[in-house]
Amino acid sequence: MGRLKRRDTLPQLTYTSICEQAEATPLGAVFATSHLQEDRLARTPSISAFQHRSALTTKALRFDLSRFDPAEKPLSSGDKDEDKARVNELAEDLNRFQDLFYADRRFRLLVVLQGTDTSGKDGTIRGVFGKMSALGVQVVGWKAPNDEARARDYLWRIHQRVPVSGEIVIFNRSHYEDVLVPVVNAVLTKTQTQQRYAHINDFERMLTETGTVILKFMLHISKDEQRVRLQERLNDPDKHWKFEGGDLDARKKWDDYQRAYSNAIAATGTPWAPWTIVPANSKTHRNLMVATVMKRALEGLKLKYPPGDPALNQIVVK
Repeated sequence: MGRLKRRDTLPQLTYTSICEQAEATPLGAVFATSHLQEDRLARTPSISAFQHRSALTTKALRFDLSRFDPAEKPLSSGDKDEDKARVNELAEDLNRFQDLFYADRRFRLLVVLQGTDTSGKDGTIRGVFGKMSALGVQVVGWKAPNDEARARDYLWRIHQRVPVSGEIVIFNRSHYEDVLVPVVNAVLTKTQTQQRYAHINDFERMLTETGTVILKFMLHISKDEQRVRLQERLNDPDKHWKFEGGDLDARKKWDDYQRAYSNAIAATGTPWAPWTIVPANSKTHRNLMVATVMKRALEGLKLKYPPGDPALNQIVVK
């Protein structure tokens, strides 16, 4: 309890706490303001209803992943073709923002994509980030740690791959695997699990205090939707490379993994690194929601190109 009280005395740090502009707005306000200004459908719920940032308060005890319907489409227009067109439009916007983000160089952006097997992490990367220049974007696909990583603390390898200034790094799976797999397999005790939640919160707070924006997405699908997608992989020889025997073993522990995800999100959805729960049974809506959150966050940074050099205006190329 003493640790929690100490944190309560800290300012509510967000990625904008390192913004040079005095008018910088906290993350929650960025989402809310943009929602009011841009949301084309006034009847749809606010994205904030799908976010969790209260890990350090008593509200964390009330978080429950199962209350989110994976089939829900809160941002959908009701027309799939229109939604696809909107995703494409947002992807173009993100490409322009990425150019500006790379030139601005005041920030770093870490995008965390988590979800069960077949939840659509690869598809999200293609659909949302596919138009961005490879110059300033990196994707890191995390697997089980090798011997070198196991000989060190579990965050050692993660810290090596966080973004540099002006760079966007996308984690396909992440350090959250270290509070999922070992928890489900009973490798960690409850005390050790709680310690890891605290480690992760401190690690992410350090990153945000030093200029990194962290956007975490839980791609939430139903057990039946996973069954359909796994069967599609088995039925198509061209997709067999995506299938691993361990996928079925993990599926047998579906309830355990859902509980582990729920507990991890409840404990690590902080003001400086909130989680967004993305209903992902619909691939189009999944991309629409992730792209919308991405755009609003980048807009909130008030990015700008560096000042031009007046001396260059006098140069004439012959």
